[in-house]
Amino acid sequence: MGNENGGMTVREAGKKGGDVVKTKYGPEFYVEIGRKGGESTKRRHGSQFYEEIGHKGGQRVKRYVEDGRRTDE
Repeated sequence: MGNENGGMTVREAGKKGGDVVKTKYGPEFYVEIGRKGGESTKRRHGSQFYEEIGHKGGQRVKRYVEDGRRTDE
């Protein structure tokens, strides 16, 4: 892979860095930073925020399912 200059792409660099962090700290590290991020978001936006984004996601899935049914018919 790599880019045309023979170097690493941004995607490859990100993957490499993520793999190093995973090896060094383990998967629990990602669980912990995800939990902290969720708590921070909840403090800033309130629990209602999660309800709203969950509803938006559900509506989008519903549209995909309906669109899929129309193409199958």
